[in-house]
Amino acid sequence: MAEPRPTEALETVFRLESPRVIAGVARLVRDVGLAEELAQDAVVAALEQWPRDGVPDNPGAWLMATARRRAVDLIRRRENYARKLAEIGRDLPTATAPPEEPADPDDIDDDLLRLVFTACHPVLSAEARIALTLRLLGGLTTPEIARAFLVPEPTVAQRIVRAKRTLATRNVAFEVPYGPDRAARLGSVLEVIYLIFNEGYAATVGDDWLRPALCEDALRLARVLCALMPKEPEVHGLTALLEFQASRTAARTGPDGAPVLLQDQNRRRWNRMLIARGIAALDHAHAHAQSPATTGSGAPGPYVLQAAIAACHATAHSYEETDWPRIATLYGLLAARAPSPVVELNRAVAVSMAEGPAPALLLVDALAAEPALRDYHLLPSVRGDLLRRLGRTAEARAEFARAASLTRNERERELLTRRADDCG
Repeated sequence: MAEPRPTEALETVFRLESPRVIAGVARLVRDVGLAEELAQDAVVAALEQWPRDGVPDNPGAWLMATARRRAVDLIRRRENYARKLAEIGRDLPTATAPPEEPADPDDIDDDLLRLVFTACHPVLSAEARIALTLRLLGGLTTPEIARAFLVPEPTVAQRIVRAKRTLATRNVAFEVPYGPDRAARLGSVLEVIYLIFNEGYAATVGDDWLRPALCEDALRLARVLCALMPKEPEVHGLTALLEFQASRTAARTGPDGAPVLLQDQNRRRWNRMLIARGIAALDHAHAHAQSPATTGSGAPGPYVLQAAIAACHATAHSYEETDWPRIATLYGLLAARAPSPVVELNRAVAVSMAEGPAPALLLVDALAAEPALRDYHLLPSVRGDLLRRLGRTAEARAEFARAASLTRNERERELLTRRADDCG
C-alpha cells in the first residue's frame, strides 16, 4: 500500500496534535490566538520541508519543537524591545514590583488542561466557547464547524476571532483555576462538551437527525478530560452519559435516515463496548464522589444522575422491562439538584411508564405555562403521546401537529407529522 503523501500526513498529524502544540506554545506566550498562529507557522514550515526531506519519524514532536522555537524567538524579540525601552527610560523612577504569589499545590501543570479551561472560559458566549473548543481542541476547520452547526462560515470565523480577542483584551489567564473558581469553570467546560454532543445526537436544524462526527468529537474531548482530571466525579459522569448515549447511534435511524424512537429500537444494534465503558465511567464517578480525598461532596451531581438514568436504559433488555420507577426517582433527584422544566418533562415521561399516562398528563399540563417551554417542540410531542395512550386521539393529533410545526429539524418534522397522521 502506498505511503501517504507529506501533505496528507501533515493534515492528519496536525488534526491529532494541534491541541497539544497550541497548548504547549500558549504556556510560553500566554495568548491562545498567538499560540494558534505559531502552530500554523509550524505547519507552513512543514509544508516546505516535509516534501523535500520526508515526513519525520515523530511528526507531532517536530511540529511542537518548531512552534516552540518560533515562540521563543518571538519572546526574545519582545525582550530586546523591552530592554531598549528600559534603556531609554532608565532615568525614570521605577515602580515597585508586586509581591510574587506563592505556588499553589492544587495547580495542575498540564498545558492541555489549561487550554480546555481557557477555550471554555465563561467570559465567552456559549456559541463562542463551542466554536473555539472545536477549533483548538477538536482540530476542526472553520468550514467543518460551520457545516456541523449549519451556520455560515463567516459567522463561525467571527465567533472564533472575537473569542480570541475577548480572551486577550480581558486578560484571561492561561491557567487551571483552583478552589471555588475551578468548580465554577469546570461547569462551563462540561457544558460545552455536552452541547457539542447533543447537537450531534439530535440536530436542532437541517435535514439530518444525527451528526455522528460531532458526537465522536465530544466523546473524545470527554475522555481526554477524564485522563486530565481523574478525580472529578462530574467529569466521569459526563463521560459515562456520552458513552451510554453514543452506544445507541446505530439503532437511532432507519435505512433511510428516519429517526427511530427508543421504544422501537433494535437493542441488538446497541454498542456493548460503549455501554461497558459507560458503566466503568459511572463506577469511577460514584467512587470519587464518595471519597473524602476528592472535591466530591458525596451527593451525585447532575451529570452523574443523568448517566445513572442512561444506564437504566442501557442495561434493560427491552423498553417495557426498563426500571421506570428508578428512572422517575432519579429524575426527581435531578430536578432537586438542577431544577429545569425540561427535567420535569422527562420525569413526566418516566412517571407515565411507571404509573400510567393519567398522572403524567397532570405533570405535563402543569408545565404548559413555563416560558422556557413555550416553543419547545417536545412538550406537545410528549403531551400528544400521553393523550394517544389515553384514547384521546383527536387531541393527540393536534399536539403532534403542533410539535411538527415547532421543530426545525426536517427528519423530526416528518416523524411528528407521521405520528399525527397515525392518530387520524
